Amino acid sequence: MFLCAYYVGMDVYGEITRFYKGLKTEKRIIGESLFGRKLYAFKGGEGAPVGIAVYAVHGREFITARLALSQYLAGGLTGSVWFIPLANPDGALLSQKGVSSLPKSHKATFLEQFGEENLSLWKANGRGVDLNVNFDADWGKGAKNVWQPASENYVGEAPFSETETQAIKRFTEEINPDYTVSYHTKGEEIYWHYFQSSHTCPRDKRLAGVLSAVTGYPLKEAKGSVGGYKDWCIQKRKIPAFTVEVGRDEFSHPLGNEAWEDIDRKNRYALQALSRAVQTGER
Repeated sequence: MFLCAYYVGMDVYGEITRFYKGLKTEKRIIGESLFGRKLYAFKGGEGAPVGIAVYAVHGREFITARLALSQYLAGGLTGSVWFIPLANPDGALLSQKGVSSLPKSHKATFLEQFGEENLSLWKANGRGVDLNVNFDADWGKGAKNVWQPASENYVGEAPFSETETQAIKRFTEEINPDYTVSYHTKGEEIYWHYFQSSHTCPRDKRLAGVLSAVTGYPLKEAKGSVGGYKDWCIQKRKIPAFTVEVGRDEFSHPLGNEAWEDIDRKNRYALQALSRAVQTGER
C-alpha cells in the first residue's frame, strides 16, 4: 500500500475509504456522520499501551487525515494505536468541495441556513455544530462559544448531541485507551493541560514534552477553550490527552500541498515516541 499524492482535486472521504478498504489490519466502522458517511477506525501495532489518535475533527483541517495514513504506515509503535482519520467527513467535504458535496436530502435545509458562500473555511459538521466544543467537558463555557448553527464555535444543543461525537465517545469508552492525541491545524503548538490533579499533571506534562521533543512544537495552554476531545479525555477519562496543532502559521486554511512535507517530517514518528514513553515511563 502506498500513500498517494495529496487530495488536490480528490474527494478526501473517498480517499480514506479506499485506504480503509485496502487494509488487512483490525479495523472498524464506529458510526456515521449526519449525512450518512462512515466513520472509520483502524489499528496499528498490537497490545498495550493503547492509544487513540483522532484527525480532521474540523472540516477545513482535512490535511490531518493524510497524516493519519502516514503515521500508520510509519509503524514502529509500542503497543497499539487506533486511528480515526476523518472524524468529520461532512465538514471536510464542505470545506473541500462546497455545496456540491451535500446530499439531496440535506441540501435545501443547509442552503436555507447557510447559503452558498465560499465554504473553504468551514470547521463545523453538516448541521453547523463545531465538534470540538461538543464534548462533555465544561460544555458551553468556552470563551468563543456561540449558540446557533455556524461554520465554527457552535456548541450544539447538548454535550454529545452529534452523531460524530457520540460515535467517538462510544468507541473511546469501549477501547478504554491509555492516552489520546487529537490532530488539528495550525500554529505548531501542543496543548496538554486541562485542570489535571496534582497527581496526574506532572505525568501529562512530561509526556507532552516527549511530543514536543519529536515535533519541535512548544507546549501551550488553550485558555478559554473547553469541550474538546482532549478536555473530555483528561477530565472524565482521567488519562493523558493532547491536541497537536500541525502546520506553520504562514500557511492559509485549508492547508494543502505547500504545507504537507513539513507537517509529515515533523509528525510522522511522533506516536512512536509517545507510545514508547507511555509504556516505559521514559521522559
